[in-house]
Amino acid sequence: MSSALLSASAASDTSTQTEEYAVLAAAENILKRKLQRQGGIRNPMDAADYLRIRLGGLPHEEFHVLWLDSRHCILDCQRLFMGTIDGASIYPREVVRAALDVNASAAILVHNHPSGATDPSAADRIITKELQDALRLISVRVLDHLIVGAECVSMASLGYL
Repeated sequence: MSSALLSASAASDTSTQTEEYAVLAAAENILKRKLQRQGGIRNPMDAADYLRIRLGGLPHEEFHVLWLDSRHCILDCQRLFMGTIDGASIYPREVVRAALDVNASAAILVHNHPSGATDPSAADRIITKELQDALRLISVRVLDHLIVGAECVSMASLGYL
């Protein structure tokens, strides 16, 4: 294959990726506005579609927090940590700092499993408890920890919170 054809193919792939990212970003914004219009998050699974769009197609793990005010309206959704295909290092100190920065009253923790499996690991359960304890010290309630994979699973509904 000639270098001109390779360059055209690479440009086409880049253009397609850019378009896909734009569509996903637009969908994410639409879902976020919908959640805000309904007056906040009534239960953590209300945010499942939004979080699935945000994290579902990633080839590596990311840890995000959906920060909420006292009425459970969205203040922010922040990506706090990025990892590899099967793990991410999470630091409670940085999560607490982020909560204080946005003046959050509540949080929904969320991370993805690129494998598609949504069973909470032992490490998922441990970090959830550590973050719950750390955020409790500054009066921020952890409402749930969602795992995004082939579906979106609530650790609270499984009895881990």
